[in-house]
Amino acid sequence: MDLELSGKRAFVTGGSRGIGLAIARALAAEGAVVTIGARSREGLTHAVQTLAGEGLAVSPVVVDVTDSAALEDAVQGSAEAQGGLDLLVANAGGARGGGLQSSTPEDWMHTFGINVVHAATAIRAAVPWLAASGQGAAVVIASISGWKSRASSSYAAAKAAEIHLAPALAVELARERIRVNALSPGSVMFDVGRWASTRAADPVAHDRFVADNLPWGRFVTAEEVADAVCFLLSPRASGINGAHLAVDGAQDRPTDRPVYP
Repeated sequence: MDLELSGKRAFVTGGSRGIGLAIARALAAEGAVVTIGARSREGLTHAVQTLAGEGLAVSPVVVDVTDSAALEDAVQGSAEAQGGLDLLVANAGGARGGGLQSSTPEDWMHTFGINVVHAATAIRAAVPWLAASGQGAAVVIASISGWKSRASSSYAAAKAAEIHLAPALAVELARERIRVNALSPGSVMFDVGRWASTRAADPVAHDRFVADNLPWGRFVTAEEVADAVCFLLSPRASGINGAHLAVDGAQDRPTDRPVYP
C-alpha cells in the first residue's frame, strides 16, 4: 500500500532515539521530509549519522520541549525551512518523581509539561502550517500507562490526558481539516532504553514479567509503533480522526514496578 507520504513535511519531537527515531526512520523511508527535535545535540548528531548510513536524510533541531517558546520556534523554524508542514508527531515524554507520596508538586508540573503541555504547544504552533497543507495530521504518542494504569500516578495521569487531548483537538481543529489521533505503545525494547537496563540488571525478574504480562512472549518493537504512526499520519487514514490506537500486543499491565512504590 502506498501511504502517499512522499514529499510530506514532518516534525518529530523526541526524535533522536527509541520510538521517536524509529518514527523518523519510517517517515523518511516513505519519502517524507523529516525534521527531528531533541535536547541533546550529541544525540541528534548520532541519529542523523545513523540514518544517513541507511541512506535516509533528516534535519536536526536542538530543542527542550518543556520550554514552550523554544518549542514554538522550533516548529515554526522547521516549517519555514521546509516550505511548509504537513505532519507533526508529539513523541517526547517522560516523568519525574515516584508515587503520590514520594513526589512533589514540581514533579507533577514537570511530568505534565513534558507530556501534555508539550504536545498541545507543538500542535498549536503547527496549526497554520497544517491547515495550509490541506492534509495536515498530528499524532500524540501516549502510553499503555494512560489506560492500563500501573505506573507512577503522575505519569499515568499525564498519559491519560494525552489520550483525551487528541479527540478534543480533533473536534476543535476539524474546520482547519487537521486530523489529530493518539497512539499508545506498550512496553518497547530498544538499546539504552529502560527495558534494556531492566533486563541487564535482573534477567530473571525481566523474563518473569515477559511471561506474565506479554501474551506474545515478546515486546512490541519500535518499528511496529512507527508503522502504525505512519499509517495514521497518511492520507490513506483520512477517515480516522480523534481516535486512540493501542499498539501493545495485548499487554496486561505497563510496568514491572509495584503498584504502590
